[in-house]
Amino acid sequence: MKSRYISIFTATAILLILSNPAFAYRQIIDLGSLGGSPSYAYSINNSDQIVGSAYNSSDSERACLFDSTGGGLNKDLGILTSRYYTRAYSINDKGQIVGFATNPAQPRACLFDPTGGGANINLGTLSAYTFSSIAYSINNNGKIVGMCQASSGYRQHACLFDSTGGGANVYLGTLGGDWSNAYSINNSNQIVGYAGNSSGYSRACLFNSIDAKFNKDLGTLGGNASEAWFINDVGQIIGKATNNLNYDHACLFDSTGNGANIDLGTLGGLWSQALCVNNYGQIVGTASRSSGGDHACLFDSTGRGNNIDLNALIDPSSGWILEEAYSINNDGWIVGKGMNSNGERAFLLTPEPATLLLLGLGGLMLRKRS
Repeated sequence: MKSRYISIFTATAILLILSNPAFAYRQIIDLGSLGGSPSYAYSINNSDQIVGSAYNSSDSERACLFDSTGGGLNKDLGILTSRYYTRAYSINDKGQIVGFATNPAQPRACLFDPTGGGANINLGTLSAYTFSSIAYSINNNGKIVGMCQASSGYRQHACLFDSTGGGANVYLGTLGGDWSNAYSINNSNQIVGYAGNSSGYSRACLFNSIDAKFNKDLGTLGGNASEAWFINDVGQIIGKATNNLNYDHACLFDSTGNGANIDLGTLGGLWSQALCVNNYGQIVGTASRSSGGDHACLFDSTGRGNNIDLNALIDPSSGWILEEAYSINNDGWIVGKGMNSNGERAFLLTPEPATLLLLGLGGLMLRKRS
């Protein structure tokens, strides 16, 4: 009987911790750079590997695999021939990394060699009529999405890339307009981004990679425009959409396209955008404050407005201002960019050790009970 009460108490404590982000995030880590400044952390996988970009001592931006301890053992992921500025946008759970390399006039989507050995793959474009491309997301199946830009009119076209670099790239279509962009692909190969409609507006889009006629307009928050930035493995889609006052607000989209979208609100200001959602429905991004400025934000997924400024979860004497949260993994680790005494820097926000210990002890006790 005693062990039963202990298990119930422990489970309750765990639920309280997980449901209250103020207990979950404490440790702030400066991820450093490649010898220069600034740096940006765009993606973290479920093995806690982090990628983004950082400047080197020659003031060149380079795709970077960050040392998550903050110890400075960051890895320059190299370049493509004649393209010496690089950026990594996504890392999957297998450690595969995508982004782009540019010179800087003509970016090319790139599958990076994670060892930093330089065996990077140019993913090409859609045709001879497109002159640039960017890869934004790679899933655990190695499927890669992004955009290719036309040389005429500079229109963007959503693209499913051939990961071999063989050029068998697939155009994902639009919503009746003549532009689109694919930002995220989940492990069920569902793809989201935005696409132009026949009225000339960009709308959040769930793409159909088999037949573009079945691309789905995900609607707005009462305005005319929207963009979907991320889809998790549960099928939750987040991004931003204009409201009836024409302000962009972070949005949790109704994946059926029936319009039951949830306005995730702000931090008291006029605008916000959601940039990532993990498989537990935790949503991060950035939002404006009533007192001015934009801060990294953990959104209330119910839309009730109980959003949390991530700056409230760190030591105020740390010298940090967390500006944007780009990615959150299933461990609740958050990466993004902020400002400190070193300038604009990539950050990692993790649960405090005491929380991790309690969660570990609780899990052990529950397993024993089972």
